[in-house]
Amino acid sequence: MSFDTDIVGLEPMCFKQASKYPKWQEAMIEEYNALLANETCELVPFHFGQNLVGCKWIFRVKFNSDGYVERYKARLVALGNHQQARIDCHETFSPVVKPPTISLILLLAVILEWPT
Repeated sequence: MSFDTDIVGLEPMCFKQASKYPKWQEAMIEEYNALLANETCELVPFHFGQNLVGCKWIFRVKFNSDGYVERYKARLVALGNHQQARIDCHETFSPVVKPPTISLILLLAVILEWPT
């Protein structure tokens, strides 16, 4: 197994730790650019009286099957527990269902004779 001498296989617990390493900086920039490109989020100016929805970086080292570091992965996640319905969010996020899942549900419906 190979470990990068920069990080020695450890995953940072917070932004402050990760920001010291170029590979984690690159991972954070990649994630942020993907969020902007997919129009998943946008930065807006803060106005007094608004409820701020915080966020947190999550860091993971992804390894190949042979144990070598494949990539450094950073995810920016919203702290949704601070949101207020119809104030902070006007939309809901719905994960995409994969075709094999739909096939399995339909197969179960036929086998178990679920009503239509």
